Amino acid sequence: MSVESAGGPAAPRASRAGRNLPAAIGVGLGLGAAILVSLLTVRQSFVGVVAVAVAVATWELTGALRRGAGIEVARWPVLVGGQAMVWLSWPFGRDAVLAAFVVTLLACLLWRLRGGVDGYLRDVTASVFTAAYVPLFASFAAMMVLPADGTHRVLCFLILVVSSDTGGYIAGVLFGKHPMAPTISPKKSWEGFAGSLVAGVVAGALALTLMLDGRWWQGVLFGAALVATATLGDLVESVIKRDLGIKDMGTLLPGHGGLMDRLDSLLPSAVVSLLLLRLFIPV
Repeated sequence: MSVESAGGPAAPRASRAGRNLPAAIGVGLGLGAAILVSLLTVRQSFVGVVAVAVAVATWELTGALRRGAGIEVARWPVLVGGQAMVWLSWPFGRDAVLAAFVVTLLACLLWRLRGGVDGYLRDVTASVFTAAYVPLFASFAAMMVLPADGTHRVLCFLILVVSSDTGGYIAGVLFGKHPMAPTISPKKSWEGFAGSLVAGVVAGALALTLMLDGRWWQGVLFGAALVATATLGDLVESVIKRDLGIKDMGTLLPGHGGLMDRLDSLLPSAVVSLLLLRLFIPV
């Protein structure tokens, strides 16, 4: 007997990789469109997109830490300090971001004093981790848009991460047989990683040569580096969620979970992207 005939509509089927694919594609296209509009109109407005994403992701991560392990992150200092990090990246750059990060850490130390001794070190450590993992890493993405060719730099970064994710997803669904980290992310396979690497290297070579007048070998290195950091970011968030005993960081995005679940590969990749692009294509 079908689910419908048993008294209710069937739930949307997930793909072999565990996603509600139509919803995931729709959400991905919507997010991509918002980013493209910001980059192709007034490129500095991308900083605002990053700021909104940081606020939502910080809220989700702090909530997940509280639900899963009873960890009380200094939420408001991290939220306010995170916005300072992102917005001060333009026009003041790296020094302002670092200053805002340090002030945020001091605020977290003071804020948590109100809760007494029990769990102080745990909560402060989680607060520092949150401030670094979300707003500090995201500020590197915001700083990429500052140079005159900033739109192309951000697009190269995004194209590479999306190519890595898409290549890994397709290869994993079609050919995945050997788990990469079965105790952390059972669906992530070495075949999927190979697909990510092929897609990332090709996309990197094309993006850097066509959009930033770089060398093809720089694009290959850039692509390989971002595949590594994107995969690492995905695995790190999987470890965090397993440690907390939760499936998703949030429920904001149908087919994806929370926004933080979509930023896992982007955050560490933003750091590497800024550094490598400044090395290969000096401002």
